[in-house]
Amino acid sequence: MGADMNSSWDMDDEYEKFVRRMNPPRVVIDNETCKNATVIRVDSANKHGILLEVVQVLTDLNLIITKAYISSDGGWFMDVFNVTDREGNKLKDEGILEYIRKSLGADSSFVPTLGRNVGVEQSTNHTSIELTGTDRPGLLSEVCAVLTGLKCNVVNAEVWTHNTRAAAVMHVTDEETGSAITDPESLSKIKALLCNVLKGNNKTRGAKTAVSLGVTHTERRLHQMMFADRDYERLDDHAFDEKQRPNVTVVNWYDKDYSVVTIRCKDRPKLLFDTVCTLTDMQYVVFHANVDAEQPEAYQEFYIRHIDGSPVNSEAERQRVIQCLEAAIERRVSEGLKLELCTTDRVGLLSDVTRIFRENGLAVTRAEVTTRAGKAINTFYVRDAAGNPVDAKTIDSIRQVIGQTILQVRGCSENTKSSSQESPTRFLFGGLFKSRSLCNFGLVRSYS
Repeated sequence: MGADMNSSWDMDDEYEKFVRRMNPPRVVIDNETCKNATVIRVDSANKHGILLEVVQVLTDLNLIITKAYISSDGGWFMDVFNVTDREGNKLKDEGILEYIRKSLGADSSFVPTLGRNVGVEQSTNHTSIELTGTDRPGLLSEVCAVLTGLKCNVVNAEVWTHNTRAAAVMHVTDEETGSAITDPESLSKIKALLCNVLKGNNKTRGAKTAVSLGVTHTERRLHQMMFADRDYERLDDHAFDEKQRPNVTVVNWYDKDYSVVTIRCKDRPKLLFDTVCTLTDMQYVVFHANVDAEQPEAYQEFYIRHIDGSPVNSEAERQRVIQCLEAAIERRVSEGLKLELCTTDRVGLLSDVTRIFRENGLAVTRAEVTTRAGKAINTFYVRDAAGNPVDAKTIDSIRQVIGQTILQVRGCSENTKSSSQESPTRFLFGGLFKSRSLCNFGLVRSYS
């Protein structure tokens, strides 16, 4: 069966490559037509997942999609995007414009994705670790402590939490070699210990760990992991602030045999990417769409059918589409106080920082960890262990330990900001982090 499926996928891929050669994509970038945005038009032979591929390219460039018009009836895909940079300006950088042309045009390196949800390439630079489990205060600290104890250095990571569930994609290297970890025994030990941490005391929901040398699109993968983990199944309807709850409706247009999905919610970066990811993962095809995000409230309208050609045909399916889209929007909503850490990278840094958060009663709701040219650039969204806003005195104490200029507080009121002027390096490199009490897995306990 597996061999037959692989053969079928290969035949589909070859057919799509042939269609692409006969009808190469065309990309037109226009800075004249629209007064306040760059207009990007993409014409291409149609295939399942092409809308997500286009949106992913634009989103990865940190562009803001203010409007979009999509049409993919029949065998042709036509899409128009109005985009700006993060400051609201038109795109003038010729390097970025050329990258868009190459990424979406005839020379694009996109591989057809029919039957393959995630593209995987071999990497010798790092090992990719995927984690899903029940969220709890201190979980990230425990995971990082175990990795440090196993001589793993975290070079990049992204962590999402939603509806009591947590998912993470972490790129790690061997502490001694600085390369990917390939030893089967070491990989097996990493999986086993991390799975024990993720399980904790929760016996009702499972935990999963996966280790590979593959390279995936991290945010795309996080959506897939949380979707597979069924984070859209609400345990408590009041867990998410009703004022922030997205408005999602699904109705059938019987004359045209479409289901019409309408989304209204507060606008934010990467919103379109998140909703298109979920529709694609649920095996729906977008035939037409209209997106307007020029106001504080974003409006998205999709005309969809399932990949088998049918519209949404039951109340249970309708509710599931609504729940899954709500979850996709909520996963990236930044709950909590934003802390930014920038300092020279070193082995164990992430473990030490998250331990300090844990010891001061902070829970990390979302995290982005990157390493660039020897610098650790990390962003954390934190709340207290009960899910409430963090006390100003707690933040002040943590910043004095880590360093005032190393750990910055973003988007907070004046009374949250620290007034202390201690040296930024007095504690961080003064030996405070030499204690490794959590590195021995046997000493790690759940914090609650």
